[in-house]
Amino acid sequence: MTGTTMTTTAPKRANRGTGVIWLLLGAAFVTMLNETVMSVALPHLVADLDITLSTAQWTTTAFMLTMAVVIPTTGWVLQRFTTRQVFLFAMTAFTIGTVIGALAPDFSVLLFARVVQAVGTAMMMPLLMTTIMNVVPAHERGRFMGRITIVMAVAPALGPALSGFILSTLSWHFLFWTILPVAIIMAAVGALLLKNVGERSRTPLDVPSLPLAAIGFGGLVYGISTVGGGPEAPVTAGIVALLAGVIGLAMFVWRQIALQRTERALLDLRTFRSRSFSLAAGLIVVMMAAMFGAIILLPLYLQNVLRVDAATTGLLLLPGGLVMGVVAPLVGRLFDKYGPRPLVIPGAIFVSAVLWAMTFVDEQTPPAVAALALVGISLGVSFMMTPLMTSALGSLGPSLYSHGSAIVGTVQQVAGAIGTTLFVSVLAFGTAQAAGSGVADVAAQAHGVSFAFTVGAALSLIAVVGSFFVRGAAPVASAPEKAALAA
Repeated sequence: MTGTTMTTTAPKRANRGTGVIWLLLGAAFVTMLNETVMSVALPHLVADLDITLSTAQWTTTAFMLTMAVVIPTTGWVLQRFTTRQVFLFAMTAFTIGTVIGALAPDFSVLLFARVVQAVGTAMMMPLLMTTIMNVVPAHERGRFMGRITIVMAVAPALGPALSGFILSTLSWHFLFWTILPVAIIMAAVGALLLKNVGERSRTPLDVPSLPLAAIGFGGLVYGISTVGGGPEAPVTAGIVALLAGVIGLAMFVWRQIALQRTERALLDLRTFRSRSFSLAAGLIVVMMAAMFGAIILLPLYLQNVLRVDAATTGLLLLPGGLVMGVVAPLVGRLFDKYGPRPLVIPGAIFVSAVLWAMTFVDEQTPPAVAALALVGISLGVSFMMTPLMTSALGSLGPSLYSHGSAIVGTVQQVAGAIGTTLFVSVLAFGTAQAAGSGVADVAAQAHGVSFAFTVGAALSLIAVVGSFFVRGAAPVASAPEKAALAA
């Protein structure tokens, strides 16, 4: 009888949670789509608002910084508040930010709108991952995590394409007006249908941890992004921010370790006691850095070296995200059947092989090669992300799911900043080195691109080696869970 009860209860629990997951997937897709829609609109903002390009870029930079600051707090938020409360807060913030953006009369209001939108977006992905870990049986988590990978890949890839389509006939305000009805519908459906999952705790908020998290993660992401941002970037400010970020992060970590003893940490770092979680987090940093670096490098290569126009560049790069979205469900099912290692090892090798192949590009390389390179990198990363996220969170005890989700989201933001800065910095160095040797401008830039891919390829070897150590692991129990098991 006991065995029968367990067999019938698990599917019912999974079925109840499936509707919640689909709702959260839709909301996450909308919010992440919004993350990249402004990239194509920058020239329009410059002309319409009479600002410089570096100022307009803050619509993206501020969004990324807000994400980096808010995501580390979601570990505590998801334990303290219900699924419904967090969802409604996130969608309300996102919707309010969208309304403000649609009505923005000047750049300062637009920038504020992007920050408010980012607060809601930052909550959504950790909420989705934590919900999956709470309601989906272990043998089906890969399939559901694969759907998260679809959102992470397809939504940002479609953002620039949607933006270009809208801006071809309408003003940049309609980037917000187009998303607004969908956001309102998602919020309304959630208010009517969303049910709470998981258990809540009454952990008090540690207020001093908030500014430490903001300084640490915000300073780190801004500093990394700025130091290698090119000749117009405020490098001195970036270095100061980077140093402040390192100090703030060290103080944040010290405080969290102290608070863990009394179960009051804002972000519980006991997740790193799991070997599987630590290794997966490290590999995610390397892979996301490689992917974000390629995403920032390939458009520059296509437009500055191969002289491809912006519209064609967008179309050439679109298949990369779409392929990742198509492959993700298959990877999830394969993970459920075979585990992480048979997927992660070939994925890491494939990404590394593509990066090494791109070291041979020059000013004569066909544009299609760049498109195929991004497809290849996206394909390899898709074979890694779902298994790594699933095995990382699966190695934790239930009380650490929300903290693990927050950490995974945070390292992705930091990895994006690292990848972008590394590739752009090496590109600039390689180009300057070639130009100093008397090489023509286009050829010098092609050399810089090749040199940047060489550094990225060398970095990818770390992931190749690390992939052979990936394995499933038993969950790490927290102190309360150990006490409950002992009782």
